[in-house]
Amino acid sequence: MKRLLAGYRKFRTEIWASERDRYEALSREGQQPETMVIACSDSRVDPATVFGAGPGELFTVRNIAGLVPPFSPDGGLHGTSAALEYGVRVLKVARIVVLGHAQCGGVRAMVQGAPRDAQDFVAPWMALATPVLTCAPAELTGDDLLHHCEIGVVRLSLANLMTFPWIASAVAEGKLALLGFQFSIYTGMLTQIDGDDAANEIL
Repeated sequence: MKRLLAGYRKFRTEIWASERDRYEALSREGQQPETMVIACSDSRVDPATVFGAGPGELFTVRNIAGLVPPFSPDGGLHGTSAALEYGVRVLKVARIVVLGHAQCGGVRAMVQGAPRDAQDFVAPWMALATPVLTCAPAELTGDDLLHHCEIGVVRLSLANLMTFPWIASAVAEGKLALLGFQFSIYTGMLTQIDGDDAANEIL
């Protein structure tokens, strides 16, 4: 806890002080982010750090594997869907970015089985992405299979976004763009996921 409090004090005296006008404006005027990011909860992959974004720029929701569930307004507790509703229908973001990453523990749990102590919520959550695993080429194993599924989860999330009627209509009207990326923790490289097979590295 001392490390966190020391970090806060540094933020308060250095970062907040240098960007005080921005924070005060955000407080007065509210947030108007143009981009919503759906990312993994992994502590090594912070969207604001990866994209060099400042306060007020990204509306972010993070969960295991950065997975988007399909549209299901059934009265259940849907944190990611609630964030999507607010971001698209209230904040009216211009784009949604799905940010996957290499060495994803959630994807590993789907491929190899969830840890014994993560059966209550992680296992059923990652079961949403089972189609990615069942459609993987039979010859893929080990790290190649994990990489394939990491990319596949991004594509599945993009497809699931289109099951939300107010997202599909906004995309059709040209008011909303959907983009997928994968971040490599080891290399620091960002790869855009295009279409079904293409992946273009971004330097």
